Amino acid sequence: MTPSKISTGEWISNSVAETFDLGQRIGTSLNGGEILLLSGPLGAGKTMFVKGLAAALGIDAEEVTSPSFTLVNPYDARLRLYHLDLYRLDEGATAAHAVDLDELLTDEQAVIVIEWAERLGRYHLPASVWRITITGDGDDPRTISVTPE
Repeated sequence: MTPSKISTGEWISNSVAETFDLGQRIGTSLNGGEILLLSGPLGAGKTMFVKGLAAALGIDAEEVTSPSFTLVNPYDARLRLYHLDLYRLDEGATAAHAVDLDELLTDEQAVIVIEWAERLGRYHLPASVWRITITGDGDDPRTISVTPE
């Protein structure tokens, strides 16, 4: 497996389309084994970012929905994508166990994207982890930062 070359830094998104495009650009650099931790307020654009990322993997973006109630949405294309949402779960290991994160992590070729990742608390994750933070809401521009963990 070739190491990922995910661009790190900070971007300003002035629209839903720009958030989608940034997700798509980052998605093109994924090789499998990456864990992306998404944080941001409700309505910040986390799911739109994931739609762009999924599109880069060959997944129909229209099929990508927030897994707020299902907790985990798997998608298959160039790479398997697990899209998780921890919003409705208690913080800590309980959240990880509720979505069978230990089991998902055994799929080393998959990409795992976790919305509301801060709910994992101190849960230990393997290497290849990036934190993606989206700030801003309403009609305001979004600041999207991507940093390695």
